[in-house]
Amino acid sequence: MEEENKKISELKPDMDNVSVKVRVIETFEPKTVQTRKGERTISEAIVGDGTGRVKLTLWGEHADTLKEGQAVEVKGGWTTSFRGEVQLNVGFRGEVNEIGDEEVPQVEEIPEEVPKGESQRRRYGGSRRYGQSRGYRRGYGNRNY
Repeated sequence: MEEENKKISELKPDMDNVSVKVRVIETFEPKTVQTRKGERTISEAIVGDGTGRVKLTLWGEHADTLKEGQAVEVKGGWTTSFRGEVQLNVGFRGEVNEIGDEEVPQVEEIPEEVPKGESQRRRYGGSRRYGQSRGYRRGYGNRNY
């Protein structure tokens, strides 16, 4: 099922299959992070629309693909919360496609507002899957992931 495009101001923590049309405000150098699945390359960018701005983390093949000022549509993203602010993520299941410049406001027209919210997921060991979406419970079974 295709998710309709959201506005940045509508983003809340723990959303899946998020699509937004945004302008890239600022990009940061890629870096390598250690995850349970091994080393992963990520890059971050600040993106926004007419309702606000959000940090976008690009995982794997999407890392280091954005340029400042670019207009893009993110499809298949998910949201998290860090220090009370919503963040958007896109990984191997998602897409980042360039769109027409006229589809999103220019950088100077994007408000400073950042969506707020704390994650409602219970976290065990820092993973979004552990203990929650896969039905695992603390102390049960062999977890080789």
